[in-house]
Amino acid sequence: MKTSDGRTAAAVSRGDVLAPGLIAVLGAALWAGSTFVPTSLPFFLPYEFSWLIYLAISVSGYWFLRGLRRMPADDRPPVWRRAAFFAGLALLWTVTQTQFEFLAQRMFFTNRLQHVAMHHVGAMLVALGWAGPAILAGGPDWLRRIVGNRYLRSTVSVVQHPAVAVLLFVGLFYFWLIPPVHFRAMLDPVLYQVMNWSMVVDGILFWTLVVDPRPTGVARVSYGVRAALAIGVMFPQIVLGALITFAERDLFPYYAFCGRYFPSIGAVADQQIGGIVIWIPPAMMSVIALLIVVRNMMREQDAKHLSR
Repeated sequence: MKTSDGRTAAAVSRGDVLAPGLIAVLGAALWAGSTFVPTSLPFFLPYEFSWLIYLAISVSGYWFLRGLRRMPADDRPPVWRRAAFFAGLALLWTVTQTQFEFLAQRMFFTNRLQHVAMHHVGAMLVALGWAGPAILAGGPDWLRRIVGNRYLRSTVSVVQHPAVAVLLFVGLFYFWLIPPVHFRAMLDPVLYQVMNWSMVVDGILFWTLVVDPRPTGVARVSYGVRAALAIGVMFPQIVLGALITFAERDLFPYYAFCGRYFPSIGAVADQQIGGIVIWIPPAMMSVIALLIVVRNMMREQDAKHLSR
């Protein structure tokens, strides 16, 4: 028996056995390295290895590739979407599972770069990949049962309601920058992970709603609402960035408490750079998202004209 791309079922089966084993062995090696010889690891390997992050990235990538093999050729996402998905995973890995993680815990502006990468750039790239169908096709039966669970679907529907989506997207960004909350989150390992995971998960859910390539009637919201969402979250983030940029005192004493990685950059200068990171890149991502929404709308209109 052969698969749709001509490979034998036996070859595919061998790959399905070898890949999980390789993921497990590589994870064990990364854990051992970050645990026993952390200072000897190169920049692109973990500062603090997380099995949860590692498995989320590696297993979703594996399921995506396996799903591509299983899907009919016409249903597979185009190459650019596949590239966007893996670029998003790579960026999320870079800011959470490399030595950059150490920088993100020692400078405010690098911490902001990390959150923008998780909440905006990386999350949007993953959303643009539109990898859900392929991951479900390549994942196990229990994954499809979980995704199909009506309680989970109801929860996602609530979270992706436009009003809730905006409140969560902007609110979480603000919440983790309340100075006492930020100080506690940076010191508490569990709360730190909750903060980072909330950025990634909320970012993916929000941008999936906005850059949804499906036509009106199939997508959760109309093109007008998608455009409004993209622009609506921009202005509160600009305000937040401006407030931090022009602050004249140290709002986030955690970094002085733990010691800045670049001691020549003072607290106010660090905040100013971080404020600009909050101010400009997220606004740019909103504009890019708006252009994507307009492009999707024009593509649907062109398809309707051709079908007449």
